[in-house]
Amino acid sequence: MESTPELSSHEGARPEGGPAMALMSALRSHSPICVGLDPVLSRLPDSIRPASDDPAGVAAAFPTFSSEILQCLQGVVGCVKIQAACYERFGPAGYESLARTCTEARDLGFIVILDAKRGDIGISAEHYAASACSMGAHWITINPYLGNDGILPFLESGLGAFALVRTSNPGGDAIQSESIGGACTVAEHVASCVHEIGSDFVDSSGYSALGAVVGATKGSQVARMRELMPAQPFLVPGFGAQGGTAADVMACFDASGLGAIITASRSVIYAYSGDQPDWSGPVRESAERMKQQLQDELSRQESCS
Repeated sequence: MESTPELSSHEGARPEGGPAMALMSALRSHSPICVGLDPVLSRLPDSIRPASDDPAGVAAAFPTFSSEILQCLQGVVGCVKIQAACYERFGPAGYESLARTCTEARDLGFIVILDAKRGDIGISAEHYAASACSMGAHWITINPYLGNDGILPFLESGLGAFALVRTSNPGGDAIQSESIGGACTVAEHVASCVHEIGSDFVDSSGYSALGAVVGATKGSQVARMRELMPAQPFLVPGFGAQGGTAADVMACFDASGLGAIITASRSVIYAYSGDQPDWSGPVRESAERMKQQLQDELSRQESCS
């Protein structure tokens, strides 16, 4: 009989109070924004980009790029989302780079979301959870299609998990917008399931360790998602390069301006031109603009209420 994977020593370094409390603390201390680290070789600064895409070059370039971004984002954001696929495509060297980036982000005090969209059950889900813990991630993105069998192993490992519920990609509409017997949509049914499963993992922050991915570009549906999932932290993609605005995401927040993490990747981490020597400066400036836009809109909403 295969044994359950043990969690690494990184588990003991997790912020006290559980994933939701630590996340809300980071949002209060910094801002409700999360910058995605999605490194692509062809878009790296000229000073970092290797001449070829061999694994050794990637193993050196990606952590250097990510480290510069993490350093320049300190004090602006408290949360980063690391796209596992960007690293994993390069095999063992990519995995090593991913682990180094997660570890550095954690050591610098960021809440680390591993964007891996895992989906499996039983021992396989436990292995996925153990892997994320070993890298020092605090949260992970998951596919909820397998129900609680594919969700609970992540939560029981001590991770927070963001389940895909109403995604920002247009192709998702073909499934997520479909009506189930005329009563609700697929996305609404998944939202109700996420709320129910997550109810056992709510801490003193009032939020659950089971959150939801809800796209910024889904308009009035966002308010419905919040109605169905009042205790779920929302991870909100679609801001910036995908067309989402500060006004679009306001329904994701609670009355205190918490409960949502607005993510942007390309519009922030590629804010420079390739031959720009001080390329990290524009990255920080882009993150600061995003932060200000959201703070201004939150203040405007508060004054109107």
